[in-house]
Amino acid sequence: MRTRRGACYSSHDEAAAAEGPEMHLRKRRRTTATEGSPSAVSGPAGCAAVGDMFEELPDDLVVSILADVAASAGSPADLAGAIMTCKRFRELAQSKVVLTKASPRCLAVRAKSWSDSAHRFLQRCADAGNLDASYLLGMIRFYCLGSRGSGAALMAAAAVGGHRDALYSLAVIQFNGSGGSKDDRDLRAGAALCARAASLGHVDALRELGHCLQDGYGVRRSLLDGRRLLIQANARELAAASASLFKASRGRHSCLLSDFGCRAAAAAAAGEAHAANRFLSDWFASRPLGADSGAGTGPAPMEEDGGGLRLCSHALCGRPETRRHEFRRCSVCGVVNYCSRACQALHWKMAHKAECTPMDRWLDAANANPDPNADAAVAAPAL
Repeated sequence: MRTRRGACYSSHDEAAAAEGPEMHLRKRRRTTATEGSPSAVSGPAGCAAVGDMFEELPDDLVVSILADVAASAGSPADLAGAIMTCKRFRELAQSKVVLTKASPRCLAVRAKSWSDSAHRFLQRCADAGNLDASYLLGMIRFYCLGSRGSGAALMAAAAVGGHRDALYSLAVIQFNGSGGSKDDRDLRAGAALCARAASLGHVDALRELGHCLQDGYGVRRSLLDGRRLLIQANARELAAASASLFKASRGRHSCLLSDFGCRAAAAAAAGEAHAANRFLSDWFASRPLGADSGAGTGPAPMEEDGGGLRLCSHALCGRPETRRHEFRRCSVCGVVNYCSRACQALHWKMAHKAECTPMDRWLDAANANPDPNADAAVAAPAL
């Protein structure tokens, strides 16, 4: 066919014949894809097409995506929401790769949400080799559910893998002889576990080791080395404090030895309690010592006589006694008690410094001199 300018072009049939069968096939595929798209097709046919495309994804890719979700999850609900999407996600989420990479926040089960399903989830993560799950479940079993042997075994498995919180918790158990009698205390083992946890960067373990050196508790006494470790612990504590905290204090901070009055780093650490400590605090806030666990997995920590047990006075700790008079009392007021020297130092600078009053000494002094108008004034006891 010829145009007005004399140019020639082929008809539709001639052009189609020149394009060949490959172009016909390409257009056919494009038309089929357009007709099968969700925007062009409504109804079961379009849903089936999308479902077929999803099912074609390889399992390795889906597992990798779920592992990234578990590693970056901010709460257990984030991973649970992804798992509940479909049956395939629920099956692939049981993969060892996904459970191993679950973050501490993903495993942070709350005491009010504790159930058999939460227990099974933590157990599967621990069996997959997740150290945070082993430590968290070990603490729950040891202190909350009364399963001393399995709880200590889980914490030991996490400690062997280099979990510093597990190392420090085992050190506290060794120092106090938790789960046994007073004769079961092993001070040297506790000091060795503290040293290992301190080498991995655990600030409370470093502080505990410093006090052990100062008091000769489980190690050879060295005042100089103990004070040096305490200064290192508080320097690390200050380095971990947020920048906003220093701006709020306007730079008026000079005391590095925070065990003796510094509150700057304590406020920053107040909101950073481990998930295991938060679980213990919430658990015993609603369940008094000696009550049943309510989960059907064992009794709460209690003695056979069922009374006289106390919690560590440091609110961010949550550890309970496993026998009467296991924890040490404050030597001045005798009102508060602590599972470790680190908890005592933290609670002192956070609250107890303003509350501690030697009432017994004041009462003894008042009884010795009942006349308030006596010429000789009663001297205040030295703290």
